[in-house]
Amino acid sequence: MQSQTTPTAWRNDAPIVARTLSTEQAAAALHIRPQTLRAAVCRDGHYAGVRPHKLPSRFLAWPAEAIERLLSGEVA
Repeated sequence: MQSQTTPTAWRNDAPIVARTLSTEQAAAALHIRPQTLRAAVCRDGHYAGVRPHKLPSRFLAWPAEAIERLLSGEVA
């Protein structure tokens, strides 16, 4: 007897990665180069108070809400 996997629908409670931006996306939204974000994280651990999540793949995932607050002029 073979086991079959049942396809599942897209879930609204997706992991935190779904509510984040890649470094390239965050940099584009902020009108800066991606290396500026990477350098700030290496140097200070954050960019303007926004701390990214480090993924198992070693990429950075930037919280979308924090980037939006930064763009609107709020303190992150």
